[in-house]
Amino acid sequence: MSDSASFWDRHAARYAKRQIRNQAAYEETLAHARRYLSPTDRAIELGCGTGTTALLLADSVSHLTGIDLSGKMIEIARDKAAADGVANVEFAISDARADQFEESAFDVVLAFNLIHLLSDAEEAARDVRRLLKPGGVFVSKTPCLAQETVFLRPLVWVLRRIGIAPPVAFLSFETLEQAISSAGLDIIETALYPATSSSRFIVARRPEDH
Repeated sequence: MSDSASFWDRHAARYAKRQIRNQAAYEETLAHARRYLSPTDRAIELGCGTGTTALLLADSVSHLTGIDLSGKMIEIARDKAAADGVANVEFAISDARADQFEESAFDVVLAFNLIHLLSDAEEAARDVRRLLKPGGVFVSKTPCLAQETVFLRPLVWVLRRIGIAPPVAFLSFETLEQAISSAGLDIIETALYPATSSSRFIVARRPEDH
């Protein structure tokens, strides 16, 4: 088991009970994400956690697959799907490179609050591009911690040392957008929800001819 999976397994139950910090911003993000979803789409959410977002967006697509490295997170997500009676969602312990996902398999790839938790943002974006059909869209929201106060970096270091924070990348708006563009995706929308946030909402498209 990877260190990341082990960390989130330990924190899954507490994470599932945690309240969304800014409900209005979360709902605004979902509303904007839905504008890029179609009833015929096959979608996948990377780093789906306990499935909250996947279950809320499921009625906007034909089928949605949620994947996460944490088995405990996926267990909770499956229980929630069963309790809610959502039939067009499946959850799996996996990552974007798994052999079970063929190239160009999805119309939409979703990733919310994930890319800053990965070691290489451009590599992650290349994985997204591989999963997308030509013309498919990548809908994401990513905390760009380099936009925050300089005191955040040492604080995160301390929290990691005592085991209550995962490894994180300090991305800026520019480095995040560059990573996505360098992977061969065309950015078609960027925004902040709320406007004062450091979390960048980005929608990018895989070109039709690649």
